[in-house]
Amino acid sequence: MAIKEEIVNSLEEIRPFLQKDGGDVEFVDYEDGVLKVRLMGACRGCPYSQMTLANGIKRTLQQKFPQLKEVEGV
Repeated sequence: MAIKEEIVNSLEEIRPFLQKDGGDVEFVDYEDGVLKVRLMGACRGCPYSQMTLANGIKRTLQQKFPQLKEVEGV
């Protein structure tokens, strides 16, 4: 399984936590250790969205993908 597909599957595990608060996340791209995602719903304009990216999504995914350097919202 390609790393992009593995990341998409892992995001599916994270999505219910965001959806519980009215938000969501969508995979956009992964290249050279940088994951690009789109925050949607309540997460889109939330002042804590950067914290969600860094402390929620990045930290969770780095446990499975140590080569992941950064998570960017687009």
